Amino acid sequence: MRALIVDDERHVREAIRLLVDWNAHGVEEVLEAQDVASAIERIGQEQPQVVFTDMIMPEKPGTDLLAWIREHAPLTKVIVISGHDDFDFVRKTVLYGGMDYILKPIDPEQLNQAVAKAVESRKQEDEGTKQEQRKAIEINQLRPVYWDKILTNLVEDPSYYSAIADTLRTEFGLSEDERLCRAAVLATDTIDPAIRSKFAGSEDLLYFSLLNICNEIVRKHRHGVAFRHEHGAIVILLWKQTGSAPALLDTVNDGIRRTFGSTLEFCLGGERPLPGGIRQSYHEANIVLRQRNMRAARPPIRCFDPEENPRLSAIHLSEFEDRMRTALRSGQEQPIKDIVRLWMNQVERMSYINTEQLELWNHEYSVIRARWLKELFGDLPAVPSASAESAFASVPVDLHGCLELPKLAERLERDLLRLSRQWMEHQRQDEHVIFEIVKYIDSHYAEEVTLQDLAERFFLSREYISRKFKQQFRENLSDYIERVRMEQAKLLLMNPQYRIAQVAELVGYKDEKYFSKVFKKLEGLSPNEYRKRER
Repeated sequence: MRALIVDDERHVREAIRLLVDWNAHGVEEVLEAQDVASAIERIGQEQPQVVFTDMIMPEKPGTDLLAWIREHAPLTKVIVISGHDDFDFVRKTVLYGGMDYILKPIDPEQLNQAVAKAVESRKQEDEGTKQEQRKAIEINQLRPVYWDKILTNLVEDPSYYSAIADTLRTEFGLSEDERLCRAAVLATDTIDPAIRSKFAGSEDLLYFSLLNICNEIVRKHRHGVAFRHEHGAIVILLWKQTGSAPALLDTVNDGIRRTFGSTLEFCLGGERPLPGGIRQSYHEANIVLRQRNMRAARPPIRCFDPEENPRLSAIHLSEFEDRMRTALRSGQEQPIKDIVRLWMNQVERMSYINTEQLELWNHEYSVIRARWLKELFGDLPAVPSASAESAFASVPVDLHGCLELPKLAERLERDLLRLSRQWMEHQRQDEHVIFEIVKYIDSHYAEEVTLQDLAERFFLSREYISRKFKQQFRENLSDYIERVRMEQAKLLLMNPQYRIAQVAELVGYKDEKYFSKVFKKLEGLSPNEYRKRER
């Protein structure tokens, strides 16, 4: 915090310097000026929070400084120090917002109290200003989110229009005279990867930049507004000169090209009555978006045509599921390449592939992949994620926005190969961990070995260990433990120095009778009978 002492008498300035406990008040720098003109200059340059001023000085009086501070630096706190007990001076001090009026000779206690009050007042105002600034920043950050929600509600339910009509008129210039509206949707699935790379993978930042360009043109003459639909699409809602909407979108595209070096696709719904037709026009724009032929070059602006209704014969990925699973289980690269090539041969015969077909493949593959993960990896904790991005999640397109089928095939093949390698590695680990469990049992058969103990020791589920053990050895884990114990018991029974109770305890049975019962069940003889027979 800074303070400025304004007085034409040097000894008065020095007295104020000596009498104020600057450190106690948090004042780090004390400046001086000998007249009003130099004080104004220093205030403009240094912006002190507290100013001490005399009332009578050469050339201009202190009241002129008070008036200037009130107009140009209203947050500055002023303490008047004067040798004149003049009511007019006191009145003007109050009028111009002075904090205190102290008479000379200066009382140190009174002066420090005045400084403390001025500093505290300034701190409170600064904190209030910071809070207001933070609040303004938060509001500005939330405004786009707020309008995205409001406009999403409007296109989904035009009856919402009556509740926000006044706000739309104030904010966007949508007057009661407007009779028609039109909606356009930006095709984000064919954005050039080079554009996306400029934003380091941040889709939010990319969309923010695109919306700024759209709104800079659309809102310039209050033709409409661009916003982000809650489902992720960028939507442009127009209500002025809707008949020339394609030309306006061309202008928007030109702005995008100048910024990013590439144009994008806009799908435009028909002209519909406002407000009831907002939803219909938006729905038509989405129809255009979903019916684009991704295998052919397309104009950057496509309008809804009610006569266009292509009937497509879909190719289902599920028809190839069994053969893909077999190829995946083989662990070999060639069978996987062969099945992907077989699927691609059929796909390449399709002259028309639209977004709906791509969404169908994406959905089918996600379901199939999740099913494979369950079948191949079971409930093993460390398995490939079912939520990993599907090979069909994004659309590989060339510079003209056309679907690149070879790249789509590469993605599918790469994902199948990755799953196959993970499956083979899982099989190796599977066998390894089961044999580790067997090795542990063989070394600790005399202890109380339970399925829960093994699960905790090897970080696997009880169900997984039980199922995999049965698959590997064709017997239950509990049966194996009993068999190992009985084999060791038969060796110990050959030594006549061990009593039956001792043998039972050495192989993990605390109850001799229960040991004898289990032994007879497995060997057909009691422990004593076995010992006599072997002798």
